[in-house]
Amino acid sequence: MVKKILEKAYIFIILALLYLPIIVIIVYSFSNSSNFSFAEGFTFEAYKSIFTSSKSSALLDAILNSLFIAIVSSVVATILGTFSTIGIYAFRRRFKRAVLDVNQFPIINSEIVVAVSFMVFFSTFAFPEGYLRLIIAHITFCTPYVVLSILPKLESMDPNIYEAALDLGATRTQALFKVEIPYIAPGIISGFVLAFTLSLDDFIITQINKGAATGINTLSTYIYSDARVQGLEPFWYAIFSIIIVIVVALVLTINLYKVRKQKKMLKGGEL
Repeated sequence: MVKKILEKAYIFIILALLYLPIIVIIVYSFSNSSNFSFAEGFTFEAYKSIFTSSKSSALLDAILNSLFIAIVSSVVATILGTFSTIGIYAFRRRFKRAVLDVNQFPIINSEIVVAVSFMVFFSTFAFPEGYLRLIIAHITFCTPYVVLSILPKLESMDPNIYEAALDLGATRTQALFKVEIPYIAPGIISGFVLAFTLSLDDFIITQINKGAATGINTLSTYIYSDARVQGLEPFWYAIFSIIIVIVVALVLTINLYKVRKQKKMLKGGEL
């Protein structure tokens, strides 16, 4: 009895630590105050100021930059990660293990080390400052996460399915695109969402490699430059809340897609 109570209490504490700060942000986004008070009562002014503030233009540019870099980087990282994972899966065990260890270096490494490494690399080979540097950097650090998202799904696939497609007359390319990729599609989608989120969220790599003269700001770098001068203004809480809602919606959509696909597979197996 005591053990069960302690287990539930432990889970409750962990969930509270994870989600209470998020709930607090959402609640205070309706206060239009930076002092965590409801002096003006419940209001949508913070949300309105996103579009009416004197900083709206710079904020919109930062959001568009973030979305552009995140979409391009996550799409390319997902394509590279998908075909890389299929190639890694085909390797012999020792070489496969070595490649996967190398794949994890950018994940294990401190982000500041990765950011400075990119800066030195770009400076050495005279890459032009701006979007090109940022997109290359984001693709590079996102791709390992895509590989790790897809590999478990690929390893769970029965290899006989691929062989059966070849025996039935499909070419290797047809078997790849009609059998293998559809099977690992949930892992590919998860990898894409993870890459998109990581790219959208990144600050250190972007801040160090965007170039001071370019004037490029993403949402994270603009928050930093604005908050260190005046602190967090009320409209930032509204923006954070919108981002939280979008991320939760994406996660729920992906999980529902996975559940539906699993049910279809189970029904197909029963038939």
